Amino acid sequence: MTVSIVALGGGHGLSVTLRALRQLECEPIAIVGTGDDGGSSGRLRTHLGVPPPGDLRMALAALADEGLWTRVLQHRFGGSGDVEGHALGNLLLVALWEETGDLVAGLDRLGGVLGARGRVLPNCLEPVELIADVVTAEGAVREVRGQARLTASRGRIAALRLRPERPRACPEAVAAVYDASHIVVGPGSWFTSVLSHVLVPDLAVALREAQGKRILILNAGPQAGETEDFTAVRYLQTWTDLAGGITLDAVIADPRSVDDPQALTAAADRLGGDVLFESVLAGPGHHNTGSLAAALASVLGPLGWR
Repeated sequence: MTVSIVALGGGHGLSVTLRALRQLECEPIAIVGTGDDGGSSGRLRTHLGVPPPGDLRMALAALADEGLWTRVLQHRFGGSGDVEGHALGNLLLVALWEETGDLVAGLDRLGGVLGARGRVLPNCLEPVELIADVVTAEGAVREVRGQARLTASRGRIAALRLRPERPRACPEAVAAVYDASHIVVGPGSWFTSVLSHVLVPDLAVALREAQGKRILILNAGPQAGETEDFTAVRYLQTWTDLAGGITLDAVIADPRSVDDPQALTAAADRLGGDVLFESVLAGPGHHNTGSLAAALASVLGPLGWR
């Protein structure tokens, strides 16, 4: 049996996971959300109607060797002109999408130029808007629209949805989930980068029905804004609430980020999985790539790489 690994997430969290998987000399398929509406990505999706390229660019960089072209891909322009704040890789991706007329083809072309070991796919073929019902400290419920606003919002997120409700899922991403022997989720901004994937109906069905082993890398702790008061157990509780019956086979957690190991073990058991307690943090809020690679290796097992 071979290992075909899919990794879902977005931003810096997914990049850490991809670098860890690269240390294991595999070639993962990264599936990235299309809800980002801030910064350079937000400007490009607003002005050109394209999916936000930033997290896709970061995933490609994580799968490529470090060097000049990877640094160029990540280069962000300064100054005060039209290109101020744009990452060059974002502009390259949009140019490739316009030239090829195909999101996946453009990503594959840039991955080939970079020598990326693995593949990067969007979860949807169109930009989506994240919408949440947020309960304030006073008990009022307010609707927050957009990933950038949601990430910075204060209060408890009671419900999460997409607009459009049934976005066009990327067929290659859905097929990759069904084909995967292992599906790695997280870490990352919990609602906007991780749970947003299970809101895409076709992808959620694939995640529920796929035969691959589902592995959740638990966040390093609470984050300011959307999960600022979260415990380790709370992360799994919200997964239960929002993931629509998608079970987990393993949860990787650092003991330093878990206040109640027995409660976490029980919560994981209710989702069908076991908790692997491993020291995978480099410090508060950050995973160590090498330690995470070792933890993933113990979950993936001694299988051949595809």
